[in-house]
Amino acid sequence: MIYFDNAATTFPKPPCVVKAVNEALLRYGANPGRSGHDLSLQTAQKVFECRERVGKLFHCQPEQVIFTKNCTESINAAIKGIVRPGDHVIISDLEHNAVYRVVESLRRQGIIQYDVAPVFADDQKTLWHFEHLLRSNTRLIACTHGSNVFGFCVPIEQIGLMARRRGIFMLVDAAQTAGLLDYDLRRMPIDYLCMPGHKGLYGPAGTGILIVNTEHLPDPLCEGGTGSLSMEPTMPDFLPDRLESGTVNTSGIIGLSAGVGFVLQNTPKKLYLHEMQLCDYLYQKLCGIRGVTLYSDRPCLERNLPLIALNLKNINPETAAEALNRHHIAVRAGFHCAALAHQKMGTDRYGTIRVSLGAFNHKNEADAFCMAVKHILAGR
Repeated sequence: MIYFDNAATTFPKPPCVVKAVNEALLRYGANPGRSGHDLSLQTAQKVFECRERVGKLFHCQPEQVIFTKNCTESINAAIKGIVRPGDHVIISDLEHNAVYRVVESLRRQGIIQYDVAPVFADDQKTLWHFEHLLRSNTRLIACTHGSNVFGFCVPIEQIGLMARRRGIFMLVDAAQTAGLLDYDLRRMPIDYLCMPGHKGLYGPAGTGILIVNTEHLPDPLCEGGTGSLSMEPTMPDFLPDRLESGTVNTSGIIGLSAGVGFVLQNTPKKLYLHEMQLCDYLYQKLCGIRGVTLYSDRPCLERNLPLIALNLKNINPETAAEALNRHHIAVRAGFHCAALAHQKMGTDRYGTIRVSLGAFNHKNEADAFCMAVKHILAGR
């Protein structure tokens, strides 16, 4: 199988991740932070090592790293833990439903109002539209760093600087960029950074991270046992305990630690360059195939992610994806849980086919994909 669905979940996982999960199930099965015996302490140390590695990758302190089950939970925890009744929020028109549905739900409950800022190829034009949606009660800007459908990058640093000058919180959805683009939270104006563990960090499914990069701690989304201050009726006021109630996904986190180690060893810069070079190669080959509709310009470093949105002639995207599957090629077709992005690009009737690349893809697979596309367009 040629796997071109890395924007959903990277696969295969590095061998070090498989080894780490197996080792976790065999050697680190105790509950971390809940007991004082050796096995519990050893397990807790392995969990802390993951916090340290994440801190090294994103330039933050280990205690700022909150473990969740996915990026969606991280986003929910941050937004719902920050906003107050009467607040105003701004999002972009490229947002995943993990952001869009949260703010829409809060609006329907009468808790907040929100506006949608359009994103353009011109960063200054994008910034202008965000700035001109500000209100006196704007509390939060929640913005993806890169579209999961079309691969467009958003100028989050410029938007974040504008927000910070006005005392507005900045949340970044790094679902498609964590592990690929460099983040330095010591200097970047990001207050809440949300990411999955199972995509660009090459960890197992069921892992996610929220990094809190401000002294303003969100209210807990979930409350319960933390292994600390157990006689108190309220959640602790310090991280990570305040936002981590209940037992964490120990084996998943130990696997995630190995995935982050893989990224640190190979560096986001090298991984991104490899994937973008392959993306450019595939894009140019697709440009030469009659009947292929591409929804973005040629991939450009720092402007795009290594994914291509396309359609084939008059073939429904789902039907085309099924045909590709018969050629043993895995892609994702449809709406990609991103209604706003499809409305923006005019693909909201049928959706698109998304080809997304990872660290283990290579040119031979790109060639095979193009050959399969030609066969499908020819009706074979």
